[in-house]
Amino acid sequence: MHYRHRSPMTRAHGHHTAIHWSTVRVDDRAEVCGVLGRGSPVVFVPGWGLTPWIYRHALARLARSCRVYAPVIPGFAGVPDRPLDKRTLADGAAWLGRFLGAAGLGPVTLVGHSFGGALAIRTAHDLPDRIARLVLVNSVGAGAWPDVNGATPPLGDGPLWERGAEALGDALSLRMLASTTRTRPTTTTTSRHDVGDPGSVGRTDPTARRGDLTAEGHRLAQRRLPVALVWSRGDRLVPWASVESLRAGLGGPPVFTVAGGHGWPITDPECFGHTMRTAFNRLPTEVAS
Repeated sequence: MHYRHRSPMTRAHGHHTAIHWSTVRVDDRAEVCGVLGRGSPVVFVPGWGLTPWIYRHALARLARSCRVYAPVIPGFAGVPDRPLDKRTLADGAAWLGRFLGAAGLGPVTLVGHSFGGALAIRTAHDLPDRIARLVLVNSVGAGAWPDVNGATPPLGDGPLWERGAEALGDALSLRMLASTTRTRPTTTTTSRHDVGDPGSVGRTDPTARRGDLTAEGHRLAQRRLPVALVWSRGDRLVPWASVESLRAGLGGPPVFTVAGGHGWPITDPECFGHTMRTAFNRLPTEVAS
């Protein structure tokens, strides 16, 4: 893996776990990837329209027990020169496979949040030799995509940027965050693109349009890929019925429930780290034969 160090970003409760923004050459492009921690490799896929920067505190907690790689996914975030409306889940999965190859990674544990969970499912389906375990956090994939533009929860109390981050995490309503992005420091390339253009990921992909990855889930269940689901009880985008449907399609993997809204990994990073460690400990380290 070819790294170019950019900058350390975070310190968690006295435990120093810094994100290093590095580059990996994929398709002759220098792609940005956050790297932190030590141990077995875990690849994190952020939600639609987001880059790993906004998850930096959650990733720092996760990295206490593993080596985290958090690439900026072309087509999922507002990466310059990447038209979102020409990207599909199949494109994203293929790119992620090329990223893993360029980074010398695999098999890895793949963690996906929200729309990132849908990409994680498709990647595990398309690249069985690259993905050893799958953890889906408030994942879509069991029906129509939720209406991210229509979800507008109250911002609540606190500083403007913290309220904006909470709203983004809870609803992924990117229009609400337009005015808050100016208050962020812009010391790194990645921090300038933590909120991408919402675009229209999957516009040309019939599977993505209906949001149904049941067939892919059945195939993962047949392969007995170790899978865990995580869901927050206050999620107003992905209802419990969708989680049950997704679980059934995947063959009944364990479900871990936590408090909070759709964006709880962003607003409660300590809980995210603890929950991920719990989920990892429940999963076998290898695919059953």
